[in-house]
Amino acid sequence: MKEVDYIIVGCGLAGISFCEELRAHDKSFVVFDDHSQQSSIVAAGLYNPVILKRFTGVWKAKEQLDMASAFYEHLEKLLGVTLDYKLPVYRRFASVEEQNEWFNASDKPMLENFLSPKVIKNDNAFIDAPFGFGKVLETGRIDTSALLKHYKLFLKTINSYSTETFDHATLIFDDDSLIYENIKAKYIVFAEGFGMVKNPFFKNLPLNVAKGEVLTIKAPDLKIDFILKSSVFLVPELDDHYSLGATYNWEDKTNKVTKEAKIELEEKLKELISCPYEVVDQVAGIRPTVKDRRPLVGTHPDHKNMAILNGLGTRGVMIGPYVAKQLFQHLENGSPLESEIDIKRFQP
Repeated sequence: MKEVDYIIVGCGLAGISFCEELRAHDKSFVVFDDHSQQSSIVAAGLYNPVILKRFTGVWKAKEQLDMASAFYEHLEKLLGVTLDYKLPVYRRFASVEEQNEWFNASDKPMLENFLSPKVIKNDNAFIDAPFGFGKVLETGRIDTSALLKHYKLFLKTINSYSTETFDHATLIFDDDSLIYENIKAKYIVFAEGFGMVKNPFFKNLPLNVAKGEVLTIKAPDLKIDFILKSSVFLVPELDDHYSLGATYNWEDKTNKVTKEAKIELEEKLKELISCPYEVVDQVAGIRPTVKDRRPLVGTHPDHKNMAILNGLGTRGVMIGPYVAKQLFQHLENGSPLESEIDIKRFQP
């Protein structure tokens, strides 16, 4: 029987973040990942410390950004690929009133380091932005597709990766350890994303699901070197390609792309840019979200060596390393979890 410190179920942003926390502390582990969840694959990978709809700060933004920056720099060296593309976000203003709201927000202590106080004039003939843009600092894009692909290859090289579908029903509790098939572990961490709805141990937690669809377009004439945010986001990639997204669907729980989402995104795009473009790809995935917009982190009330790391929502690239470190310290050293993320907030 193989003995490890941890079994991890799921290899999206949450799972990878926890794997790296384990490797940093010389803990052994095996990951089960059957590729059933695609929220991390379809994520645009944006990191942004500001909620641009209301011009308010993201929870723990500075702490998350500091940790995430070092985390992805480390992964780039480990995997030998570029992951972190540091790009400013330009928020398109729809009116003079929005400009004034931006100025007011940029004076707030929590936001003054993230919001430029200047209005940037639009000089791109193909973008409709008569009121200009507000520039958000310390933002960028993580290439989540490359991250997942190369990290899973890395896990295979260290014999820590399985593509088997995890069968919750066959997990055995044995004193202070867990047994699954031929593996004995001290702890198990579920980082299953939307797959949590099939997890009998944590199925009562209030996980909401929001399907998102993203298009990839090619627009050779657009030529922007920033992330453009309006009713949609437009993120520059390589070779005149851009990610365009994202939709929110609270009813459809499949990973299938839809014609309706494509039409919605293209209609919003045509209100924003006027140059020719071609749609070259469309992807869909289910985001795991929580009603209070905080992750689900903690241990099972009856099994303290069983934990969950989920509900990262739309800001997984930022918050993943932050909450993974908290969970590790909680399991290994008994450090208390922050009350905002502890699943005890939903338990009687």
